Amino acid sequence: MGLFKSRKNEVLDLTERYNRQKERLAELQANLKEPATTQASDFSFFGMASANSDTSKQQTESDEYSEGDDTQDRKKKLAKRLIDITTKLEELSNQIYHLQQRMEVVEKKMNLGNY
Repeated sequence: MGLFKSRKNEVLDLTERYNRQKERLAELQANLKEPATTQASDFSFFGMASANSDTSKQQTESDEYSEGDDTQDRKKKLAKRLIDITTKLEELSNQIYHLQQRMEVVEKKMNLGNY
């Protein structure tokens, strides 16, 4: 059973990768919060512009606003999917890490019986 003997003295540390994933997740969440604040300012801008214009401009701006809504909704959905995928990836990474740790314990137990 020479499968596991080559890695006898090596230790696998995945904390760096885990920390980088946490930082990326925090950045994504911060980026999601920023569009929400810019979206609120866009609403006030369109509201003021439509109040000062005539009815034809109001119709064109409402059309542009509805198109902007669709893109904002798409962005929100994509951002949510990305966060969900990132979270799932992080969970799977943690599971892999724990399985590797358990394998190392089993390897050590197997080697203790040989000495």
